[in-house]
Amino acid sequence: MESREHIPVLLGESMQALGVTADGVYIDATFGRGGHARAILERLGPAGRLLAADRDPEALASGAALAAAEPRLTLAHAAFHDLPGLVEQAGLTRRVDGLLADLGVSSPQLDSPERGFAFSAEGPLDMRMDPAAGSSAAEWLGTAQERDIAQVLRDYGEERFARRIARAICTARAERPIATTRQLAELCERAVPTREPGKHPATRTFQALRIQVNAELDELKALLAGALDLLAAGGRLVVISFHSLEDRIVKRFIRDESRGGALPKGVPVTDDQVPRRLKPIGGAVRASEEEVRANPRARSAVLRAAERLA
Repeated sequence: MESREHIPVLLGESMQALGVTADGVYIDATFGRGGHARAILERLGPAGRLLAADRDPEALASGAALAAAEPRLTLAHAAFHDLPGLVEQAGLTRRVDGLLADLGVSSPQLDSPERGFAFSAEGPLDMRMDPAAGSSAAEWLGTAQERDIAQVLRDYGEERFARRIARAICTARAERPIATTRQLAELCERAVPTREPGKHPATRTFQALRIQVNAELDELKALLAGALDLLAAGGRLVVISFHSLEDRIVKRFIRDESRGGALPKGVPVTDDQVPRRLKPIGGAVRASEEEVRANPRARSAVLRAAERLA
């Protein structure tokens, strides 16, 4: 299958939230196919720097020519938890003026059957952002306990029929391994008794397994916690989420860091003495109707931004 070109989501809105300055230092934590990175580079002057990272070797390969031709760009193979080490090696700790993370799966990943992210075409049930790291979805499903499968589907997919699907998976794998996307999709179709309008019955299961296989929520928490040590005073944190679990984590993190830590009762502290580390920049930003018409995958995108306080 030919992969469709990846269209960066909320491009103008994310650039506005970052507030790119010509001589600034920026991180694109999810290079993908380079749409946001190119937009940052267009706004940087000769002294500006961009560190871009991705877990997916195919994403890095797609950006190799750009990195070779662009001295302001450093491209690295890294997960979110690796970023503090990369920034420290580059001597940029507390010098970063903006960090952008687009948490969506890219169009080439979704449209490549061999990656196993989608149920629309037959392919190996893999789902790893980095195919060389960790266990595939098929491997995890082959050994996980029924109760653990049900919990993942419920917690990460918000799947109402998690127990039914988990039971069906364990029954089916006793006869033969669940090795392909179509096997799992058809199993979900049989196990789910009702239908959500406009949504395939395997949608929530595939989301949950992708999150599990890639430890996405733990990686997101590591990214947010690490950002506080990377950003300079006035530096911007910009995160684009695509489902409620991610957005809830980002929203609560910004809220908690903007309110300051909990203080013991009775301690005489004035409001200006509360140790706040972030200031929210606006509220949740969603794609316009025009963008959603041009790129339906932008429909669920939510952008949140905050500024690092001194």
